Amino acid sequence: MDDKYSTNGGAAAASSSAVADESLSSSGMRVADTLLRLASMGLCVAALIVMLKNSQTDDYGSVAYSDLGAFKFLVHVNGICAGYSFLSAVVAAMSRPSTMSKAWTLFFLDQLLTYITLAAGTVSTEVLYLAYNGDTEITWSAACGSFGKFCSKATASVVITFVVVAFYAFISILSSYKLFGRYSAPMPDPSKQLEISAFSGRC
Repeated sequence: MDDKYSTNGGAAAASSSAVADESLSSSGMRVADTLLRLASMGLCVAALIVMLKNSQTDDYGSVAYSDLGAFKFLVHVNGICAGYSFLSAVVAAMSRPSTMSKAWTLFFLDQLLTYITLAAGTVSTEVLYLAYNGDTEITWSAACGSFGKFCSKATASVVITFVVVAFYAFISILSSYKLFGRYSAPMPDPSKQLEISAFSGRC
C-alpha cells in the first residue's frame, strides 16, 4: 500500500512539475513576444518620423520624401507596422489561453507584415542606390552629391526598417511555434506496423 501511494505521489509530483515548467515556458515566450512587438512598434515610429521630416532645399532645388513613390510606400508601411505592432502586443500580452483562430490570425498577419515591410525596404534601397550612384545608361546622374542630407535621412529610415524586418522574422518564428505546437504528431498506423513485422519475419 505504501509503495502504491508513494508511486502515485511521485507521479503526481512529476506531473505538477511538468505543468509548472510548461507554464513558465509559456509565460517567458509571451513576454518575449510582447517585448519584440513593442520594440518593433518603436522602430516603425522612428523610421516613419525620420522619413516624414526628410526634405532638403538648397541651390540645386528642393526634394522631399513625397516626391518619390518608394519612400511614400515606406512611410505607409511603417505606419501600418506601428499600428499592428501595438495591437498585436496587447493581444500577445493577454494571459488568457490562446485559441486556434487567434494563433492562425497572428501567424498569417505576422507573415504578411514581414514580407510587406521587406518589400518596402527593398524598393527604397533600390531608389537610394540610384540616388547615390546614378545610372549612366539612362543618363541619370547621382543626386546624393547635391542632396546629401536628404539621402542620409532616407538611408537611416531604410536601415531602421530592415531592423524591423529582422525583429518580425523572430516574431514570425514565435507565432509559428505557438500555432504548430498545438498539433500533435501523427499516430502510427497499426496495420502498417503489422505489415512491416510480417515482412521482417519472412526475411
